[in-house]
Amino acid sequence: MTQLPITPTSSPDQARVAVREWVATTVPQDWRAAADRGPAALRAVRTPADYAAWYPAFAESGLVVPTWQPEHGGLGVAADVARAIDVELAPLRLTRLNPLGLNNAASALFSHGTEEQRRRFLPPIVRNEEKWCQLFSEPGAGSDLASLSTRAVRDGAGDGADWMVTGQKVWSTWADEADFAILLARTDIDRPKHEGITYFLLNLRQPGVQIRPLRQITGESEFNEVFLDGARIPDFQRVGDVNDGWRVSASTLSSERQMVSGSGSGGMGRLGGSSADRLIGLAKEKGRWADPVIRGRIMHVWAQEQIRGWTNARVRAALTAGQSPGAASSIGKVHQATLNQQIQNLMVDILGTEALAWAPTDDPDALPREVRGMLRSLANGTEGGTTDINKNILGERVLGLPREPDPWKGKPWRDVPRS
Repeated sequence: MTQLPITPTSSPDQARVAVREWVATTVPQDWRAAADRGPAALRAVRTPADYAAWYPAFAESGLVVPTWQPEHGGLGVAADVARAIDVELAPLRLTRLNPLGLNNAASALFSHGTEEQRRRFLPPIVRNEEKWCQLFSEPGAGSDLASLSTRAVRDGAGDGADWMVTGQKVWSTWADEADFAILLARTDIDRPKHEGITYFLLNLRQPGVQIRPLRQITGESEFNEVFLDGARIPDFQRVGDVNDGWRVSASTLSSERQMVSGSGSGGMGRLGGSSADRLIGLAKEKGRWADPVIRGRIMHVWAQEQIRGWTNARVRAALTAGQSPGAASSIGKVHQATLNQQIQNLMVDILGTEALAWAPTDDPDALPREVRGMLRSLANGTEGGTTDINKNILGERVLGLPREPDPWKGKPWRDVPRS
């Protein structure tokens, strides 16, 4: 892997100089010029296909995940150097591809995986050569994820035998594009529901895996349902101990909340959303900026954006320092879900009658961007753990409120009622 001359002993100033030289020689000039003019100008000259074709140069530089060790695809630099790198790259809007790999899968591998697993899976994640998705939720196990019923059983005797997985998962973002999935499956039905789950890395390109896209209200199909019928998993692709998957999954769930809140390293790129700056521009464009009510609503969400940014900055600082973000990931997730819905609803309000109808077409991209954002934001309160679940986490772990009573706590999973 060809990397920049940035090492663990480099200073922030040395890193900035190296990044500027790399940008000048590696990032296309028309992309740099368009980035200065804003996202719309950049989209006009840099298509997703163009970006994917250029992306290996980004991955090889080590700048995608600079705090990761070189053998994992990064540069091994300290948090202050990584922040300096991010400041230099931010104006170019170089989105990290493969966010579910960079965030959700990587967090579990760093926290609970072996070094052999990290060396096998992390570099292809960074290079976007193996795309990842997450197979957690099930039709009968969404908010109560620990009640999941997908089963994994040994195919043979001995601790090193392969696993065979059967069950159904749903709401799996980008599963139709993925090569691998992080998977939770039940491995002991006689233990309490949180204790009989194991965490796996599943190769989706094999017999026994069927993926069906789910069409959304926007016309897109980001989500999928996945049917598993005897799919095979080598024991090497088990992360953590058998029946300890719930503890392993905590790192993934925390990373997912960070990502959905906007504080993850990869970001969710395609989740929609628009900033208060865009609202100001749209209001001026449509002649609504003179309306004091509209201005007041926009400045309300602008202030909320500043709060979100400060919270996310604290989360990123904790992550780059190798610390756990703790409850901050739930705070950011709850706040961002509500804020993005407020922004998207206001966007449509500013459009007025233009948001009510448009020319009929089968092309989902023909849907006005603002309307698509508003419709897509309806999912913000569900993805990454529902808002209600995250409020429970904050109440119990931050405010010290008593846990909700659970009459089935400690009972074997096989005896717990399920939908």
